Amino acid sequence: MKTDALDRSLLKELELDGRQSFRDLAKKTGVSVVTVAQRVRKMEQDGIIRGYSGLINQEKLGYEITTITEVTVSKGKLVEVQEKIARMNSVCAVYDVTGIEDSIVISKFRNRDEVSRFAKELLTIPHVERTNTHLVLNTYKEDFRYPLLSE
Repeated sequence: MKTDALDRSLLKELELDGRQSFRDLAKKTGVSVVTVAQRVRKMEQDGIIRGYSGLINQEKLGYEITTITEVTVSKGKLVEVQEKIARMNSVCAVYDVTGIEDSIVISKFRNRDEVSRFAKELLTIPHVERTNTHLVLNTYKEDFRYPLLSE
């Protein structure tokens, strides 16, 4: 689906506050409530809007450690391994990347013991040849919402 300026305005508003009513969105975008409802539902059906959630401060919940793990996988087994890693509890993101390593994994933990168990568990997954885990020391920005720009 190709989006237009109205769709992008609605998406921008929903990223700021996904709990806004159609009425509030209509006021902010200058169109009718019916138009807003139709556009939002269409974007939901087309998979542009995948769901609604709150932005949670993981550190306030005790997940103070973030890791970035590089993973090398045996030839031909990348998707299988990435799907398995993606199902692990502490994993926030799994990326198939270019470069020396095959995959990058972003994870959150409460303590070093959890990091240690995770690193060891990764190495038990069949076809994982090597891992290299980095501990994040400071986070200056962590916001996976896409900054919608006008086209």
